[in-house]
Amino acid sequence: MSADQLLRFLHDHQRETDCSAEDSNRILDSIIQSRKQNDTNAECDHHTDNNNNGLSLDEFFRFLFLVDFNDPLKSQVHHDMNAPLSHYFIYTGHNSYLTGNQLSSDCSDVPIIKALQRGVRVIELDLWPNSTKDDIDVVHGRTLTAPVSLIQCLKSIKEYAFVKSDYPVIITLEDHLTPFLQAKVAEMIAQVFGDMLYFPQADSLTEFPTPESLKGRILISTKPPKEYLESKQFKDSDSERESTEEGSLSPCVIPELEAVDEKLNGSDLDEEGLNARDKKSDQQSAPEYKRLITIHAGKPKGHVKHHLNNVGGVKRLSLSEQELEKASATYGSDIVRFTQKNIIRVYPKGTRVTSSNYRPHIGWMYGAQMVAFNMQGHGKSLWYMQGMFRANGGCGYVKKPAFLIEKGPHNEVFDPKRALPVKKTLKVKVYMGNGWSSDFSKTHFDSFSPPDFYTKVCIVGVPADKANKKTKVIQDNWFPVWDEEFEFPLTVPELALLRIEVREYDKHEKDDFGGQTCLPISELRSGFRAVPLFDQKGEQLKSVKLLMRFQFK
Repeated sequence: MSADQLLRFLHDHQRETDCSAEDSNRILDSIIQSRKQNDTNAECDHHTDNNNNGLSLDEFFRFLFLVDFNDPLKSQVHHDMNAPLSHYFIYTGHNSYLTGNQLSSDCSDVPIIKALQRGVRVIELDLWPNSTKDDIDVVHGRTLTAPVSLIQCLKSIKEYAFVKSDYPVIITLEDHLTPFLQAKVAEMIAQVFGDMLYFPQADSLTEFPTPESLKGRILISTKPPKEYLESKQFKDSDSERESTEEGSLSPCVIPELEAVDEKLNGSDLDEEGLNARDKKSDQQSAPEYKRLITIHAGKPKGHVKHHLNNVGGVKRLSLSEQELEKASATYGSDIVRFTQKNIIRVYPKGTRVTSSNYRPHIGWMYGAQMVAFNMQGHGKSLWYMQGMFRANGGCGYVKKPAFLIEKGPHNEVFDPKRALPVKKTLKVKVYMGNGWSSDFSKTHFDSFSPPDFYTKVCIVGVPADKANKKTKVIQDNWFPVWDEEFEFPLTVPELALLRIEVREYDKHEKDDFGGQTCLPISELRSGFRAVPLFDQKGEQLKSVKLLMRFQFK
């Protein structure tokens, strides 16, 4: 295959119309150079001479499996980054300091570092007085979790904040502190971050700044001290309710948690351990703490509906996964309108003590920017989250679709429950896979024979687009060839993810896991693509890839 023929392939089949003759020559030169380095014996030298100016069939086949040239997604940031923060889905962690479960695991800066290395942009810290009440611990209060110092967490955030992405890191603080300790937090944050720290230009913003303008900056989001204090006078304080749902539970009740879940959501346990009256007399004593806050959290008294009719400055509202689902059933359009200017953070219900997660689309469908996840867990929900944020070059900010940002001519907004016509059909062809024999031992799947692989291909998105397909089982083969095609009609492709999972069929036990990935359909590149697979925690497998073809009609 000559450089001209390769260019035609890139244009006609890969739909890479911006590729030039220079690009195809560069690809060809790269493969030929690699061949020359590998050709050490006389036979290979002869082979090289005969094919010096083109690709052999074997080389073309290997080229198709090269992710560097045939990645299913664009690797660079390509969304408009000059819109307000409220116009983006943001990669958000929940209880970012926990190493394991929500009740008895250690607190550490290690999971914070891992999250930042993966591109997470929102880190949550729960702040409590230490045992001597003169310093600040990061800990999941009223549980058996062992604390880590705030200063250690802040220093690690500073060191790792921008290793994966230049776009801003937001620290959400759940604050259980006296005014004296709030002032100490403000001093600590200012000293550790220095010029990296972003100070808002006004007490109350009417619009959030843009990710582009905040590159390399750290933002703080929490409830201002005065608002926090006033919220103690009624039941539904954000941080108190969230704390109640997330912790405040004896480990002995873990087996009964699911049964009492609904009761917990309506309860009013006070986890603060602080005297609100003592604080109230001095509620304005930490102005430097209030000055740090760019994204104000909190909500007024009354029903959720009233919280959504926000007038004046922009803010962040926190809702549990259940509260959001309940509110969306009645006030879905109000939620979408609210998120066009303001930010909603969704967090896991308190009974997820094993650090499991919920389906993130319950938030994304309504424009919720901060769908907060337990990054230390794993499972399908976390795969969806990882898949969504592979979009836009993995920078941690994904521009929301226009229909979640704009209003219609009659002030109407997007309704994910409304039946919509098919907008686009995705054709997925699963050709073959390889790499398992390199990444797994010979007896990993079957003790006495090669594995029996099949591939599941699923759509996750708005309810109408949900679909599950799977290939036939290829028996006794480390290099399975399926050669099967599936079609998926999509009503809202902008919010859809393609979930791909390889399993090894087992007659007598649960099918073994052989790799997975989730890909945002709005970012899928047409043509033949080498699709790398990941393990159950989301770490990329060294060699395992599928050869697939994606087409849209």
